[in-house]
Amino acid sequence: MPATDTSPCSETPVEILTQASAAWGIVSAPQGPAFETGVIIVTGGLQYRVGAHRQSVLLARQLAAAGFTTLRFDLAGLGDATGEVCDFEHLEPQLTAALEALTTQHGTVKRVVLWGLCDGASAALLQWRATTDPRIAGLCLVNPWVRSDTGLARTHIKHYYGHRLTEWSFWRKLLAGGVGPKAIAQLMGTLRTSLHRQDTSQSFQQKMALAWRSFPSPILLLISERDLTGQEFMDQARTDKAWQGCLQMANVQQHIMPGADHTCSTQGGHELLGQLTLQWLLSRFKS
Repeated sequence: MPATDTSPCSETPVEILTQASAAWGIVSAPQGPAFETGVIIVTGGLQYRVGAHRQSVLLARQLAAAGFTTLRFDLAGLGDATGEVCDFEHLEPQLTAALEALTTQHGTVKRVVLWGLCDGASAALLQWRATTDPRIAGLCLVNPWVRSDTGLARTHIKHYYGHRLTEWSFWRKLLAGGVGPKAIAQLMGTLRTSLHRQDTSQSFQQKMALAWRSFPSPILLLISERDLTGQEFMDQARTDKAWQGCLQMANVQQHIMPGADHTCSTQGGHELLGQLTLQWLLSRFKS
């Protein structure tokens, strides 16, 4: 687990209102001079503003201590927020309200970096696609979610079954009858699914790729070495025509985080996540 945080910053609540929900966020602000670039943390899954393993709290305070005013907030239906839980593809009103709250109530903040984990990263890309809001000055995307049945099957084949099929212990177990019918059927099913051609013409993955291509500002991509979601994203970005060339764009910086899991839950994983995020922010937005 990450260590207890002692970063110097001040914290104040902020209300984030849409027509369908009322939510609370916490703004971590520098005690000294603040940069004109702020950060909004977009949580993934069903996490509320604290984040998995207090990740959002610790990261917000770390960034604020370095000069970046940072907002973390509840999405509708989670934490202290009213309203119904929304799919990540439909967070545009809430993210727009968060942008408005941070930039209007904290006068030093003129532009914002959206920092997202998992489907929070996907939502950040889709936010740009839906709004092209000029206040969005950067995207930090951690293990973005591009899950599909076909993509997941291909990732399993490449990163799990591909490795197992090269091990003599697996074949010895198979020939000795140690691999049950259920496991064999699962492997065959995964193989069949991986061969299907997916129609992505109107998919959220396609919209993410279009957003990525059109985004004119810096993008930081962080992928955990021990995360299937991150590996699935990298596989899609390297092989899908919609993503061709995206990883090589001049505004993109990417890192593989050795040993890290999906949420960077270990102290070492969390520290590396914070270090890479902060280094990138200071190199791009120190003004």
